[in-house]
Formats: sequence, structure tokens, C-alpha cells
Amino acid sequence: MLQQFGKLSARDKLRVLIADDHPLLREALHRALDGEDDMEVMAEAGDGEEAVKLASELKPDVVVMDIVMPKLSGIEATRKIKEIAPNVAILILTAYDDEEYALGLLDAGAAGYLLKSARGCDLVGAVRAIRAGESVLHPKVVARLLKRAMMVPVEEHKHSELLSQRESQILSLVALGMSNKEIADNLFLSQRTIKAHLTNIFNKLNVASRSEAIVRGLRWGLVTLEDTTDKV
Repeated sequence: MLQQFGKLSARDKLRVLIADDHPLLREALHRALDGEDDMEVMAEAGDGEEAVKLASELKPDVVVMDIVMPKLSGIEATRKIKEIAPNVAILILTAYDDEEYALGLLDAGAAGYLLKSARGCDLVGAVRAIRAGESVLHPKVVARLLKRAMMVPVEEHKHSELLSQRESQILSLVALGMSNKEIADNLFLSQRTIKAHLTNIFNKLNVASRSEAIVRGLRWGLVTLEDTTDKV
């Protein structure tokens, strides 16, 4: 809950970059997000190249990215942004509700996706969810993402002690598809504590979202096949 005795300072707000080639849609997205007390729209981009440039310069917390844009598509822009600024989370706006299509977005490094038919409150909730380490993906998509990640051989990295015991435990529960609240209840911890642990996990794995953390955890041997049995 926001404190009642003052507004959040700029540095405490969730910083968002909007990327869409339609001015009217950008305006609508800007109005929906910037009207929230805990959010700030830092800038808008009208094409993929501008989105990459602004994301690398401004380092927003979340980029709300359209798929079809001039110069660079949303998927290409997502790949480039993740190479330059891996800690930036990207929420894709798409008109397509297809699992294979969604997996392609995730392979590019997107944190999740939202259909363009969604309401403004859904967009606000999705942006907050990403920032909190929650999932904005359908469970079926998460399950298929895990299956695909399991097909890639585990990389030989010296990451066995990268995460603390508690962080490894939380990542395993994330891989089972548990929400922050479910993890908190399971471990008898507060949701604030779970969010703090997820932030540390994301920083250590150099990722910006739950889906990325799961995939990297599998590929680095930090999450085992047994951890994901219930989901796949």
C-alpha cells in the first residue's frame, strides 16, 4: 500500500518505456500507466530501433513493446535490448493468442505477453506483476517453456554455489509455477521477503523476469528436472 503522507519519489516509481508505432495507442498506453501513482512513463518509441536506443540509454524497469513496428520488429528489438540491458523486463503486446507464437517471444527474451484486447487495468496489473517477479504467462505456456528448456543440454558453468540455499529453494518453487503468495505460504515467509529474494535471484542470474530465471536455472543446472515434474 502506498504511503498516505506523500507521493513516491521519481526513483521509487516503476519506470516504463512504451514502444508502438501508432500514436493513438501510445497515447492510450501512456495515459493508462502514467496515471498510476507508482508508475512513470519515461519515454515513447515509434519504431523498433528507437526502442532499442531508448532502452539502452534510459534503462527502464519494463518496456511495453508492440510486435509489428517499422525498422525492427518487436521480437528483434527485444533480442537487442536483452543483449544490451538484460535487467530490463519486456512485456509484449500482441494480437495473437498462440502457444508456439508465445514461445517464440519468450525465446527472444520477453518476460511475458499481453493481448491487445486486454483492458487498461490488465496492462497495469501485468506491468506490476513483472516488477514483483510474478508471471504474466498462461500455465500451459510455462509448461511448454520448461519442456523446451529441458531439451537443451545443461551448460558447464561453475554456478553450483551462485544461489543461496533459500534462493535455490525459491527458484525451484517458481519452476513449479507457484505465485509469490503461494511460495510465501509454503515457506512461512512474507510476500515482501519472497519479492526481495526474487530480486536477488534475478540479479545473480542477470535476468529480469520469472520465465528467464527458470530457463537459465535449468540450463545452468540450478533447477533440476525433478523440480519441474508437477508442471510438465
